[in-house]
Amino acid sequence: MSSNLITPKETAALLKISLPTVNYYTSLGLLRVGDRRGNMRLYDKETVLREFDKIKALRRQGYSLNLISKKMSH
Repeated sequence: MSSNLITPKETAALLKISLPTVNYYTSLGLLRVGDRRGNMRLYDKETVLREFDKIKALRRQGYSLNLISKKMSH
């Protein structure tokens, strides 16, 4: 496994959020899955850090998660 790919549990620890939050953000399209190994989602560490920084900045500006999801998908 590439050292840049991390599991959902590792993603939660890295971002200091709960695993259910990682799952929720993924379901909204805020965190993109980089790869899969069987049934395991894997995230690219650098991409996740960059995406999460954007999410936090937009949340501070008052955007809802749904609006952030739409904004980040463009």
